[in-house]
Amino acid sequence: MIAYREPMARKLSTLLRAIRRCAECEDLPLGPRPVVQVGAEAGVVIIGQAPGTKVHETGVPWQDASGDHLREWLGIEDDVFYDPDAIALIPMGFCYPGKKGSGDAPPRPECAPLWHEELLSHLRDDALILLVGQYAQKHYLQKRRKKSLTETVRAFESYLPEKLPLPHPSWRSKIWMKNNPWFANDVLPRLRREVATRIG
Repeated sequence: MIAYREPMARKLSTLLRAIRRCAECEDLPLGPRPVVQVGAEAGVVIIGQAPGTKVHETGVPWQDASGDHLREWLGIEDDVFYDPDAIALIPMGFCYPGKKGSGDAPPRPECAPLWHEELLSHLRDDALILLVGQYAQKHYLQKRRKKSLTETVRAFESYLPEKLPLPHPSWRSKIWMKNNPWFANDVLPRLRREVATRIG
């Protein structure tokens, strides 16, 4: 469980301004453009990977095909998803990290140690933290993580009520879901109930 601290000296609004001005990684291929959404009353925190090129262009988190897929999993519409006092959107890396091989590079490692703890200190103690993808799960579950993402997601009940691990909702997840029908049968209904309870 995350050790929540008392809010630090910076107010949340001041902290968010500092994050959006962050230029810690000036060598990024498209330059720094931190993308984050947080409100103090958010009942659900989604910790994902890093923005893609489309989100980098718009500055709107999860405004892409993966975001559409994620909202379908959650059973919520755009107006709820983009309400910062319902849903907090905190990526492991706040800026587009560039390409690596045939896909995007991993999230930059500087962001989470620099900003996450202070951001989370401003949120509700009972907020549900959704760990989307292997990078968020590795960082937040540490030794509690299973040998694979599939095993970690399948053991989702062992991490509740504080956290719930999910695969990344990219196009690859559709193939993964066909191979793992228990996700749609067991995880998604529980995910939707937990989300509805926290933001209802």
